[in-house]
Order: sequence, then structure tokens, then C-alpha cells
Amino acid sequence: MGLLLALVLGLLVTACSGGAPAGDASSGGADPSLQKIKDVGVLRVGTEGTYAPFTYHDPANNQLTGYDVEAIEAVAAKLGVRTEFVEAPFDSIFASLQAERFDLVANQVTKNPQRDATYALSDTYTVSDGVIVTRADDGSITSLADLKGKTTAQSSTSNWAQVAKDAGAKVEAVEGFTQGVTLVKQGRVDATVNDNLAVAEYTKTTGDTSVKIAAKTGDTSEQVFAMRKADVSLRDAVNTALAQVKQDGQLTQISEKYFGQDVSQGEASPQQEQPAQAAPQSTWQLIKETAGPMALAALKATIPLTAISFVVGLVIALVVALMRLSRVGVVSQLARFYISVIRGTPLLVQLFLIFYGLPAIGLTFNPFTAAVIAFSLNVGGYAAEIIRAAILSVPRGQWEAAQTIGMGYATTLRRIVLPQAARTAVPPLSNTLISLVKDTSLASVVLVTELLRVAQVAAAPTFKFFALYGVAAAYYWVICLVLSFVQGRLEHRLERYVAR
Repeated sequence: MGLLLALVLGLLVTACSGGAPAGDASSGGADPSLQKIKDVGVLRVGTEGTYAPFTYHDPANNQLTGYDVEAIEAVAAKLGVRTEFVEAPFDSIFASLQAERFDLVANQVTKNPQRDATYALSDTYTVSDGVIVTRADDGSITSLADLKGKTTAQSSTSNWAQVAKDAGAKVEAVEGFTQGVTLVKQGRVDATVNDNLAVAEYTKTTGDTSVKIAAKTGDTSEQVFAMRKADVSLRDAVNTALAQVKQDGQLTQISEKYFGQDVSQGEASPQQEQPAQAAPQSTWQLIKETAGPMALAALKATIPLTAISFVVGLVIALVVALMRLSRVGVVSQLARFYISVIRGTPLLVQLFLIFYGLPAIGLTFNPFTAAVIAFSLNVGGYAAEIIRAAILSVPRGQWEAAQTIGMGYATTLRRIVLPQAARTAVPPLSNTLISLVKDTSLASVVLVTELLRVAQVAAAPTFKFFALYGVAAAYYWVICLVLSFVQGRLEHRLERYVAR
């Protein structure tokens, strides 16, 4: 098995070793990025769509709008093309850019040396300050230094996540600012660090007095549009168009529309002198350093979460299956309703309801417990029908024979029916278990640090998405191979006394 994993890792490294994009300016070849866009007449723009007032959907008409949206539309007009927006979570927006899902990111991307080295960044179009948001009754944080030892909620690929880490905070990764503020209000984290403009818009829109700006981070940041490193001609054209939009006053008008002031002007904090940077890690070095923590996360979170949820889910499933078979109408209908709800709603929605929704009625669970509850209920809904079908597959004569020799309902189930039903149920239940292993990757959205979350955290600052997500996929694959092997052995054992 170890040899198999090593082979997979080797293939990943081989795939990533030629990582320099074709057409990089350093190759001396012509860069066709701008011409391709002009030929099609469309600039594809990646944006969140959930980060007001920069990029969001207007409640009045559900149309995508915002400061970033209008700013890039003005730039595109100068280029003579129209915009086509592709919405994506911020944590995956750079991976989507590299995968050529769109041409440019317009989502308050903060300029920093690492991004500058990895992407083609435009000139600055917004200047803002970083702030720390806490609960209104929390007086423990009054400066950036006070974040040391605290827990904050940030998008893992955002600049603010790095600000919090550098201050000594433990960072819990979330999809966006809204989730971060929600976790602060629920007391699950101590603070969230973000853009002062986004926080001001949140306060103005919601009137929420349960949170406050506790301190400034002390730095002023520049926001830019991000493009692939090789797309130099597109970057240069965007910079020219951006300068025109600034000069003719369009950007100022857009800025004043959303903020009541011109946020396109300002002076960023001077770059602090940085210690000499170590040589960048190769893909293979990064994989070697991350493979261990990923394996540990699989052992400490992914596998226990799977095992506990599956066992609890099977218990729920057995009870629900027997309720479905009950001749009491109310009991049977309750079971039908439960199965309908579980199978008719996405697992991700169930996770969000339990983790983010239940605190509104006073029920708050820690991340692991919330994930176990959601996965167990989900397994129970699907496995109930598998167990019911397996029980029905046992000939009715078996029940009658058991009754003839004086066995009661419970004894008949335990000694006669369920052992025979198990042989029929094992293959589909094994598929449910294997699906559950993969579904545990969703637990990262409720702050469970499982296998995929470790890969996401490692990929965020390095931008080596393919290699690290590929390693995570290899781990999931190996776990599923082991389970498939166990399934085969179990089926063979159950078939020993079957007449052929």
C-alpha cells in the first residue's frame, strides 16, 4: 500500500514539475492573452458574489453588483469588451484562475510579495485599512499584539489570514467574512480580521451592535486585480484602462456611490524590511512536509469521524427501518418523513443547519460533535432503506417458522432475520461507508481540521493546489481501497454457510 501511495505521489510531482505556464513572459514568446479576449469580446471575471459592498447580489433584483463589479466593468468598457462573471468561493478563486475558469479576479485581492511573485497583478484600485472585529462585550483585544494565542476566523487564502497568523493567532478557515462574523458572535472564535470597508458596510446594513471594531491592524493595504502570471499583455491593458478610469473620474464616482468617499486614493503602508527569504520549496519538498500532517489528520479526524458517524448512523437506520415496517400508521409515516427530509436536502445544508443554525435556538455544538450529528443523521436516512430492503428479502416463512417454535419478535429479528439480512445489506452498506469517507471532507466547512482542511491550509500560501489536493485524493483513495478489501473479506465470511 505504501508503494502504491509513493507511486501516486511520484506521478503528482512529475505532473507538477513542468509548472511554468506556457507563454510566460520569460520565455520570450508572444503573449496572446489580450488578443484572445478581444477576439471573443468577453472578459471572464472571477468574483465571490457574497462580499458586500464589493461584490454581492442586490436584494431588490438579485443582480450581481458592487464596487468591484462596477470597477471591472468600467475597465472592460475601456478595453472594448463585455464582462462575464463567474462566482466562486474566495478559498478556491485562485485555483480556478490557474485552471483558466476565468481571465481575471476582481474580489478585493490584497497585494503582497507572494501574490506578486505568483500572479500578474494590476495597479492599485482600492486602498483600505485592516481592522479586528470582536464581540461587543470582549475587552481582551485592543491591539494587533493581543491576537497572540487567540482564535480568528478567516478565508484561508486571504491576506487577513496571514496578518492574523503573523500576530500569533490560531486561524480557523471559513469561506468568507459573513461566516467569520457569525462565529465571533456565537463565541466559537475570538475575532476576525478584515477590511475596514467591508466591516463598515456590514455594520451599516445589519445594524448589528453585538460586534465591534476592537482595533486596527496598523497597516494600509492595496487591492488589485489578479491575472495569471503569463498574461502580461492583459495586465498591461488592464493597467492602461484602469488609469483612464481613474483619470476621467469614473472610479471616484463608483467609490463615492458605495462608500461616500474616494477609496481609490491613498498611500499604502511602506513595506517593512523583510528578512532574507529562503529559497522557495520544490513541489516534492512541500509534499514531503505536508504528507505527515495529512496522515495525522486522517487518523485523528477523518477516520474517527467516519467510524463514529457510521456506527451511530447504522443504529438510527435500524430503528427507522423497523419503524417503516411497522403496521402502526403514525410510526411508519414518521419514518417516511425523516427519510424524505434527509434524502431531499444536501448534506452541506444539513451541516450548516446544525453548526450555524441551531445556535440561534440555544443549541451549540463543538465542530466535531456537529459533524458527527450531521453525518450520522445522513447515514441513517440512506441506510434505513437499505436495511428495510434487506429485511424484506428474508422469506416470510422464516418469520412463521420462528413463531411456530415460540420465538418472539425481538428474538426472531436478532437470531433469524437480521443475520440473513446482513448478507444482503453488506454490499450497499459498504458503498454508504465509502461515500461517508469522502463526505467527511465537507466537515472542513464547520471548522473540523480533517484531511482536506490540512491540504487547503497548506495550499493557501503556496498556491500548489494540484499537488496538495492530489495527495489528499491519494489518501482518500487508499482509505477506500482498505475498506473495499475489508468488504470483500466480510462478504466471503457471510457466504460460508450459504447453500450453492
